[in-house]
Amino acid sequence: MSLNLNDKKAVVAEVSAKVATAQTIVVAEYRGIQVGHLTQLRAKARAQGVYMRVLKNTLARRAVEGTPFAGLASEMTGPLIYSISEDAVAAAKVVHDFAKGNDKLVVKAGNYAGKSLDKAGVAALASIPSREVLISQLLGVMQAPVSGFARALAALAAKKETEGA
Repeated sequence: MSLNLNDKKAVVAEVSAKVATAQTIVVAEYRGIQVGHLTQLRAKARAQGVYMRVLKNTLARRAVEGTPFAGLASEMTGPLIYSISEDAVAAAKVVHDFAKGNDKLVVKAGNYAGKSLDKAGVAALASIPSREVLISQLLGVMQAPVSGFARALAALAAKKETEGA
């Protein structure tokens, strides 16, 4: 069913609002995917906070017009599903992980912070750990010297105690 002009304006406004706050957009071709698999993909995307939608390419071009993501307009051909996320790696990770298990989903392109990405670039972005993992790794690195010092003091105290006894 085709959309009337007001519906098209509403879709463009909705997508433009998502694009305005986004860090990453990933575009993938979904030709031949069964509805059940597409439903699973959307559920995974929702769980990760990724806005995922099948759009008419002309409406998507209008939504990214004048934004850092305008470079994606040349890749918007064919039946595409658009993944938009505020998290830098979430959209790439969801689409890339699903594409590994389903060969009918083909990653075409992406854009991260105004930089165009090809299929390999999206895969590289997807391999970056999430923000929470990176923060926990950083805290572990920061905590290591303190905990090592505390263990050394405890060992020294135990050694002095055994020598004194």
